[in-house]
Amino acid sequence: MKIPGRGPRRGPLAGVAAAGTGVCLTVFACATCGSALTVPLTQVPLPAHAGQHYSHELLGALMEPGTYAVRPYPAGPPWRRWDEVGETEAAARGVYAPVYSLSDGPPGAVAVAPGDVRGTAFIPDRLDGYCYGVDGREGPNLACERCGTPVATRIDDCASWQAVWLEPQAIQLLPAASPPSPPLGWETLRRHRPETPPVELDGSWDPRSEAAVGVALAHLLAASGGACVTVPDGPVAAMFRRALDFMCPPGPSARTLVLGGPGLPAVTAAIALVPQHPQTGEHWAEPGAAAVVSLAWDVWAYLAFHRERRPVPGGGALRDEIHRDDPPPRLPNLMFQPDRDLFLFTLARLPEVGQLAVRAIYDRVNTRYGPLPF
Repeated sequence: MKIPGRGPRRGPLAGVAAAGTGVCLTVFACATCGSALTVPLTQVPLPAHAGQHYSHELLGALMEPGTYAVRPYPAGPPWRRWDEVGETEAAARGVYAPVYSLSDGPPGAVAVAPGDVRGTAFIPDRLDGYCYGVDGREGPNLACERCGTPVATRIDDCASWQAVWLEPQAIQLLPAASPPSPPLGWETLRRHRPETPPVELDGSWDPRSEAAVGVALAHLLAASGGACVTVPDGPVAAMFRRALDFMCPPGPSARTLVLGGPGLPAVTAAIALVPQHPQTGEHWAEPGAAAVVSLAWDVWAYLAFHRERRPVPGGGALRDEIHRDDPPPRLPNLMFQPDRDLFLFTLARLPEVGQLAVRAIYDRVNTRYGPLPF
């Protein structure tokens, strides 16, 4: 099992920003009766793995306690097939390459941790799921306990990250519970938000890392125009090189992918792989880079600062209690595989997929079935 938290505004929540400031506490309430539906929450960027479906396992909570994120794109039922929507309407909705289906659900749903929800009750006839729990296939399955208005969808079935998605048209914001405070600076993040190992205890890769790299790969191909990108030996190569070697056409390299960010040397001419701020969603500015591609902070911090501690022969034996208190680092037992579905989902929504070289890569990955490199 893989277990991984403004000012006053009232009325339907149709225009919440997609990337939050992460500096204000907000309470969501029922738009019909005004009853509070959550504890005070802070807005953060939508996690890269928000749309991930992973294996046949019970996953953990999508959001950290005390946080919320807004999904800017439509999701959930009803669905329409691509041949019914057509390229013109799909492009107007921000989808620029063929996908199996598009959602006609509303954009702007708000994700919160299930433990942060208050004052709701399940709707008995909307609790279908595939295996372990509910998956929201029938639409909102949580109602306001006070007035009975459907206000949210809880998802906790196998293969899905557990979350409660508040319906944007059914909720409102209560006045901020505290004055704004500035987000953490980059250097403060280095000290107070340590790196997260991308390897699970059983030696498998963390699906959150696979999701973050899949999203970053889509932006990397858009930045390179579909040309070959080289990756120097090192931790970045373990996550990016195999996929890039498979997708990119043979020929001279357009750019090199290099880590950039706080505490690292400045990047010049290459494409910089930089961190995304976990509170604001902004990425690190790298003025000398040819282009920048952001990666979730927790994954980036591990690539940038993790140093494997291996025994050094010839240095004398360490005492047993030191070996006991200093376990070796986790090592993967499989090659890294970025999340294919999130890669395609992201690339289809980038205008650069209209370029011939990028579209050729999209079509190649979209029609390939097999374990490599995704």
